[in-house]
Amino acid sequence: MPLYEYAPASGHCDRCPGRFEAYQRIAEARLERCPTCNRPVERVISAVSIGGRYSTSDSQIRALGLTKYKKAGDGVYERTIGGGGSDTIVRK
Repeated sequence: MPLYEYAPASGHCDRCPGRFEAYQRIAEARLERCPTCNRPVERVISAVSIGGRYSTSDSQIRALGLTKYKKAGDGVYERTIGGGGSDTIVRK
């Protein structure tokens, strides 16, 4: 069952912590109100978490022919695995 994240529709709430998570079936309707303060909420996009049998180990990344970069400094990433792409990526 997916875990959805909700936030106050106004952007903040002075009555409760604000953001919260709720397990819901995909076919289930979105929540419209906060279960704590009953104010309007909206579903927000959050990071995906993949677990279980999928491995992100270095050996698995190599076996799949993927490229891995590691942060080397402020906005600088260096390739640690794979041959695709440049050796260094700079994002400013």
